[in-house]
Amino acid sequence: MICPFCRFDDSRVIDSRPTDEGNQIRRRRECTSCGRRFNTSETSVLLIIKRSGATEPFSREKVIAGVRKACQGRPVNDDDLALLAQRVEESLRSDGVAEVEAQEVGLAILAPLRELDEVAYLRYASVYRSFSSLEDFEGEIALLRAEPSRNSKALKDSRTQELIK
Repeated sequence: MICPFCRFDDSRVIDSRPTDEGNQIRRRRECTSCGRRFNTSETSVLLIIKRSGATEPFSREKVIAGVRKACQGRPVNDDDLALLAQRVEESLRSDGVAEVEAQEVGLAILAPLRELDEVAYLRYASVYRSFSSLEDFEGEIALLRAEPSRNSKALKDSRTQELIK
């Protein structure tokens, strides 16, 4: 790290602390030449490779904006969407690669969205997977019925309990 005071190209780390929920590291450094101290901040960057070949940093806001359209009119709030975007980012980062295809981002969205709201999942999947016929929808609905998500099981259980009372 270059010293901002004397421009010497060597410094030593005195202290390191995680910040921003562990997504960033703040380091206190000391220049080995002039002895002055300064702070640095390190962040890992997850790059998304778009279909055009261009790259851009991962954005939770873009995930939320895309999923929000599918959730329109559904009982999903902003906190749910923020949590979904966080889960998507964690899933992508867990692979340990610095660059991810945009296609993989879409796939990473599907599982947490299905748990959040099956109707929103179906809407998102229909666009993402380019459903072109009624059979595409029917096939996906059949899969949803064959393997209900945890959220839909809990909802059915709560409705059953209400009917019993």
